[in-house]
Amino acid sequence: MSSGFDQPAPTPVPGVVRRFDRTTERWAAQLRRNHAADRLAYALSEVGNHSIIWHSINAVDAVFGPAISGDPSRRRKALRRSIIQGVEQAVVNGPTKMLFRRERPEPLDDHPHDLRSPRTSSFPSGHASAGACAATLLSRDLGHHAAWFSLAGLIGWSRVHVGVHHPSDVIGGALIGVGLASAIDSLWRQPAG
Repeated sequence: MSSGFDQPAPTPVPGVVRRFDRTTERWAAQLRRNHAADRLAYALSEVGNHSIIWHSINAVDAVFGPAISGDPSRRRKALRRSIIQGVEQAVVNGPTKMLFRRERPEPLDDHPHDLRSPRTSSFPSGHASAGACAATLLSRDLGHHAAWFSLAGLIGWSRVHVGVHHPSDVIGGALIGVGLASAIDSLWRQPAG
């Protein structure tokens, strides 16, 4: 029985993007069923849920950062990063995903580890967006640019490995995350050190 409301059609994906995704997904499939790669990807995917890893890093920095660095503003900066992270996730997982409505990849036959099944649009990847947002802000506040972006990249890639995002979803999410972090950061000025 129809509810009277039709589901909106999925957003069309340009051919060049579909070809890129198919090629990259074939490469990603070769890493699946490798015990170490699976364990790492599923763990990273799990800690990326709800930005748990990024809020945890901010919490640790808020508690220990001022004592380690002698900088009392570290606590305020960590809280600010988590607030910006929350805004970024609300924008990406709300209106942005509703705008694009991209279908997710065909589900994998079987997952070697537990996986939360997402129900939102595939584009953009919220994990990749959150990681890029966090890496942008952490790099600015704490340095270690390569470390933060490497962690964010691994978490983003984990979503392709576990089969819930297309590679272009991850790239798009990362670009959106950097853009939102930069925009919010410029609107809400950094607290004085």
